[in-house]
Amino acid sequence: MNVIISGGGTGGHIYPAIAIANELKRLDPATEILFVGAEGKMEMEKVPRAGYRIEGLPVVGIKRELTLANLAFPLKLGRSLLRARQIVRDFKPDVAVGVGGYASGPTLLASALANVPILIQEQNSFAGLTNKVLARWAKRICVAYPGMDAFFPASKIRLTGNPVRSDIQLADQQIDAGRSRFGLSANVPTLLVIGGSQGARTLNESLEAGLPQLKQAGIQVIWQTGTGFIDRARQAVAQAGATLVQPHEFIYDMDKAYAVADAVVSRAGALSVSELCIVGRPAILVPLPTAAEDHQTHNAMALVNREAALLVNDRDARQTLLSEALALLSNSKQRQTLSERIHELAFPTAAVDIAQEVIHLTSRNKVV
Repeated sequence: MNVIISGGGTGGHIYPAIAIANELKRLDPATEILFVGAEGKMEMEKVPRAGYRIEGLPVVGIKRELTLANLAFPLKLGRSLLRARQIVRDFKPDVAVGVGGYASGPTLLASALANVPILIQEQNSFAGLTNKVLARWAKRICVAYPGMDAFFPASKIRLTGNPVRSDIQLADQQIDAGRSRFGLSANVPTLLVIGGSQGARTLNESLEAGLPQLKQAGIQVIWQTGTGFIDRARQAVAQAGATLVQPHEFIYDMDKAYAVADAVVSRAGALSVSELCIVGRPAILVPLPTAAEDHQTHNAMALVNREAALLVNDRDARQTLLSEALALLSNSKQRQTLSERIHELAFPTAAVDIAQEVIHLTSRNKVV
C-alpha cells in the first residue's frame, strides 16, 4: 500500500500526521509512505527526523490582509499543482491523507484528479480553509470534535479525535526519567509552559515579567520558548537568579515533560489540547487570538465548557497568568478535578482509528 500524507506548517499538523504514519507502518510494515510539505516549513526538518521521506512544494499561504506577497500566490500555487501531479504520477498512491496546511491543497487536488481516494484529518473545532475546500473530494473526514457537520457533510465524518505520538500516551511511566532528564526535585511543584512548536510571545513575556514572582514561590518551571526568544529568556533567568526556571528552545521528549508537570500553561492548538487530554494534566489555556477563524478559542472553550481546563485571555495574560498558575499549583483539589475531567475527553485510539479508515479507502479494500 502506498500512502501520501500531506500538510504541515506547524507542529499541530505535523505530529498528528507522523502519528498516523507510524500506526500505518505498525499495522503493515510493508506500507510505503511519502510526505508532501511546503518548502521552508518545519515539516521539511521534523518529518525526516521521524524517519520518513518528504517532498517539498513551493506553495505559500495567502495573506488575509492586502499585501504584495499575495501577488506571488497564484504563481506558486500553479507550480505546486504541477509538482504535486508529478509526485502523484511517480509515487502512485493508493490513498492520500491531508492534515491541513498549505501543501495539502495542491497534493490532495492532484490526487483527486488522479482518482486517488482522499481522507482529511481536521484537528480543530473550527475547520480550516484548506480542509473546507477539499471536503467536496474527500471520501472520509476524521474530526476531533462533535458538531463538525457545520463545516462538512455529515455522511463523510468520523469522530476519531486527534492522534498523538505513542510516547505521549505512556507519559505516566516516565516520571522518574522526566525528573532525571530535567534535574527536578520530587517534592517541589513543577509548572510546564508550552507555547506551541514555535513558542508564544505572550507566554514568554508573561514568564519573563513574572520571574521574581516565580523565584519567590520556589516552584520548578520547564519553559519552552521557541527559537526567537531563547537567548532573551536565558538572560532574564540569569539576571533574576531564578535558578529553578529552565528555558528550552524546543522540547523533543515531551512525554517526560508532561510526566513531571503538576500543571501546564499552554496555547490551545489542537495538538496541545489533545495531548493534555491524553496525559490528563490540569491546564490553563491561553488561546492565540490571531489564529485563523479564532480556532484556538473554540478549541479551548470545548474544554472550559466541560470544566476540564481554565482559560486566560491573551490580552490579560501578562497581568494575570502567573497568579492563576500559582493559585492552581497551590490548590490540589482543583488540580485533581481538572485532571479527571480533561482525561475523560481523550481519544486514546485516534491514530489506529484513522489508520484503519485510511486502509478502508484503498483499492485493496472496497469497504467504504
